[in-house]
Amino acid sequence: MHRQRLRLAIFGASALALISLTAAPAGASPTKSAKPSVANVCGPAKAGFARCFSQILLNPSTWRGQHARKPGPPPGGGSTTPSGYSPADLQSAYNLASASSANGSGVTVAIVDAYSNPYLASNLATYRTYFGLPPCTTASGCLTIVNQAGGTKLPRGNSGWGTEEALDVEMVSAICPNCNVLVVEASSNSMSNLAAAAAYAGANAQVVSNSYGSSEFSAETSYDPSYSGKGVTFVASSGDNGYGVEYPAASPDVVAAGGTTLSGSSTSGWSQTAWSGAGSGCSAYEANPGWQPYTRTVCADMRQVADTSAVADPNTGVAMYDTYGQSGWMVVGGTSVASPIIASVFALANNDLGSKAAKQLYSATGGLTTVNSGANAKNCTTYLCNASDSFTGFITGGAGVYNGPTGVGTPNGIAAF
Repeated sequence: MHRQRLRLAIFGASALALISLTAAPAGASPTKSAKPSVANVCGPAKAGFARCFSQILLNPSTWRGQHARKPGPPPGGGSTTPSGYSPADLQSAYNLASASSANGSGVTVAIVDAYSNPYLASNLATYRTYFGLPPCTTASGCLTIVNQAGGTKLPRGNSGWGTEEALDVEMVSAICPNCNVLVVEASSNSMSNLAAAAAYAGANAQVVSNSYGSSEFSAETSYDPSYSGKGVTFVASSGDNGYGVEYPAASPDVVAAGGTTLSGSSTSGWSQTAWSGAGSGCSAYEANPGWQPYTRTVCADMRQVADTSAVADPNTGVAMYDTYGQSGWMVVGGTSVASPIIASVFALANNDLGSKAAKQLYSATGGLTTVNSGANAKNCTTYLCNASDSFTGFITGGAGVYNGPTGVGTPNGIAAF
């Protein structure tokens, strides 16, 4: 499949914002559409622009996860425990509780998004207070919000990207509550503005999370320097449209974060399968970086996506809080969840890996949990889209398992990071 991108995505570039439709009941009129179960937070993006990769579960009562420790009703009235995985759940699932408690002080995780969320600080305060996390405020210097040039004049608001911002800072809080958070808001969702924001983030943080992407384009390699920096680890979402490659996840110095369906609990044990929406495949323009395993008959000499993964299925999504165009507590998924989780695990490890971060994962698979079931394309029989056909034996001695949707696996503590 030399330089070929098989597009078996859930929807094409012209897809509607609402996805993952439920099946119509038997006997239903074929002219009536089934009610959607999931909605994209950001709508489709035209060429040269990116969209965020988060999805809201429209009926939180259908959430299929199990809490490791039920967090109880929200403060300020109400009796309903929010659905969606909590920080305790995520730390349990990825064996991070000890590191999340002890590590991260003095480390900055940067979040790159477009536009602005005027309620970001207050929503983050609600999330952290509810889950018993230490405060992270602008007054204390823990939370910093700037424009793409580092200035204090922020871009105009956008409720879709605003929800994305809230999700990102809350996921950093869930995994690395002791970390500082730098939010860099691009003036728009154009790739040029987002790349400028990423470059500023890379100059002012140890780890940078990018929960957005664009279909690959011939000029993408000109943006690669913005997603690479000495001693800085860049992470990006692999996409939510199933098989197919997005940029900047394809950039060679970026850790591409794929997605899983997460189930179980701290008592019964956790299990994961490849999420059907996770992006993966062979890049059309980025060469294989040399350390990534591949077979010439499948991916020729091109970069493969993803590298690692975390929960992304909105049906087993995370709890988050946002009041900018949203009603407060909700369940959210998408590889926009996976990117800040993975970025925060790198922050906990704080190993100054920089552009070698992804390479490190391929040489330390003993510290990862392999995902070996699930697929993101129908009738797929290659490891690029089917986790049960994982490519094995790519490390000296025969160790190592790789597949496109989940990479070399999910975090199991911080050793591999």
